Amino acid sequence: MVKIIRLALYLGLISPYVLLAQAPQRTPEQDSLVAQTQRKTKADHHKMLDLLGIKEIRQGANGSNPQASNAANYDESKATPYPTLPAILITKKGQKVSTVPDWWNIRRPEIVEDFDREIYGRVPENTPQVNWEIVSTADSVIGTTPVKVKNLIGYVDNSSYPVITVDIQLSLVTPSLIKTPVPIMMELSFVFPPGFRQPASTSNEPSCWQQQLVEKGWGYAILIPTSIQADNGAGLSSGIIGLMNKGKTRKADDWGALRAWAWGASRALDYFESDKAVDPFKVGIEGHSRYGKAAAVAMAYDLRFAIAYTSSSGAGGVKLHRRNYGELVENVAASSEYHWMAGNYIKYAGPLQWSDLPVDSHELVALCAPRPVFIGCGYKGDGWCDAKGMFLAGAYASEVYELLGTKGLPTKNFPPLETTLTDGDIGFRQHAGGHTPAPNWPTFIEFAARYF
Repeated sequence: MVKIIRLALYLGLISPYVLLAQAPQRTPEQDSLVAQTQRKTKADHHKMLDLLGIKEIRQGANGSNPQASNAANYDESKATPYPTLPAILITKKGQKVSTVPDWWNIRRPEIVEDFDREIYGRVPENTPQVNWEIVSTADSVIGTTPVKVKNLIGYVDNSSYPVITVDIQLSLVTPSLIKTPVPIMMELSFVFPPGFRQPASTSNEPSCWQQQLVEKGWGYAILIPTSIQADNGAGLSSGIIGLMNKGKTRKADDWGALRAWAWGASRALDYFESDKAVDPFKVGIEGHSRYGKAAAVAMAYDLRFAIAYTSSSGAGGVKLHRRNYGELVENVAASSEYHWMAGNYIKYAGPLQWSDLPVDSHELVALCAPRPVFIGCGYKGDGWCDAKGMFLAGAYASEVYELLGTKGLPTKNFPPLETTLTDGDIGFRQHAGGHTPAPNWPTFIEFAARYF
């Protein structure tokens, strides 16, 4: 039952607040919090619909009841109602991009603008400084490797609006016996229940990804995205988005939680550039499910990240928006998930169609070029994220990698289960397990070792 509940949480089929409301030990205070959060979320969603002039949006896919009239589609023959994707290497003026300077100076900025305006939203120009403080240090052992653990808080300057505080939670773990700067993989991490993650305390499990990294002589970091921005629509009036808006409702092209979490990841990278234990040129980012989406966004927008492992990112992440398979644009635009995106994204769930989107997720992967990206997912119970839709995003981004002198995926034919495609700078693997990044970590680490 616990695994089923966590799977449903990861898939976004239920929210933590719904789970809390159904908990047998709930308190009146918890009931009140759940009800208040749900009311605020629905109210904010309706405000955005009103701002956009939309009365209602189309119904999303039902991923839990295959007999429902809106049951999620898992039939590949029905998956591509809009097979034509936006051309990556054709400018807004219809000119073919054939040189590296034209990509960086003309086409890439055009794609970024479309993502800013319509998909993920704009980061305000005057985002505040983050002052990092090491609040505790400890010596520990992971497997047989001695490590140094640093727990940090990033205090966001809130002098412009002191009513809202944002304290970013970050932990950094590095091998103690290595005296030179080491590569770091930073995970955007789930926390159940919310709290400060102590990464070394549960890392002695055999073959866990943390142990695999430190045995390679690398380090890792744990960033808590919900300490940057809440994972619900009610939280849009708080967190970094609320701080910048002084608690007011977003504009249609303001940033959503995915972009806010990515912004926080970049601020963690700022800190790594000052820590002598870290090689700032070899910092990668990893996330799973909704945080796989955020990892892809962070990689696309911040050129300092060296590599990304985006796991089961699905709709709103690496999955093509124009795919009718598993989760849909309409699900992401609904009140349970719209806060991830810019308000403008809702338009494409009604009255506009997916084919009206000016960009698609192959262009998100292309924004990462020429840096390496590993796209991973599972099989059993992971159909919601659409493995083929994510693979195709990588495949169709490959022409940009090739333009920039690197290699993408070698084929557009979806590979058999557990096929490892890591010969190029875009990697892909669908493991036979469920909705988890764990089985693909060894493959990713081997992929990353070419660059670290």
